[in-house]
Amino acid sequence: MSIASSKQKSTINEHVERTPAELIKRHQKGVWRYLRVLGCDASTADDITQETFLKVLRRDTFVQHSDAATSAYLRRTAYNLVVSMHRRKAKEQPVAAFELFDESWDRWAGADLTGDEAGDALRNCLAALTDRARKALRMRYSDSASRAEIGDALGISEHGARNLMQRAKQQLKTCVTNQLNTI
Repeated sequence: MSIASSKQKSTINEHVERTPAELIKRHQKGVWRYLRVLGCDASTADDITQETFLKVLRRDTFVQHSDAATSAYLRRTAYNLVVSMHRRKAKEQPVAAFELFDESWDRWAGADLTGDEAGDALRNCLAALTDRARKALRMRYSDSASRAEIGDALGISEHGARNLMQRAKQQLKTCVTNQLNTI
């Protein structure tokens, strides 16, 4: 059993009762990041995060069984608020099944309820890439540049840009996975 999974199991069985301020401080970042994964812009994520905590804390029946259970409950509440928001606005925006997002979030963040450890691992791993690989990924994901534009900027072909980004993404995936498994 890995250290990360033993940490996760130990948090499942503990009963933690936090004050509202402690609850918000402990889980706010995780809920906000989860909403961003669902496709909310930063402002909407702010609003729904606040609404999530208000809704949960106003419930007389809310019990904090453990941090993991509380985190899952908050994510479910946030997801339901996103669905309600889409219904109110009468927009047809596909929102994938909650279970798939929740499973992905658990796999990505694990016992780290806020996602800070995963974010730190990604930053460390990005720093380990070559300058060309970082530039290619930044152009693709920050600037929405096409492969042809990336190739032109780096002096390589479009196919070369694609290969460079694929290798860089694989290196990031391996590096982040290794770093998270050692935490």
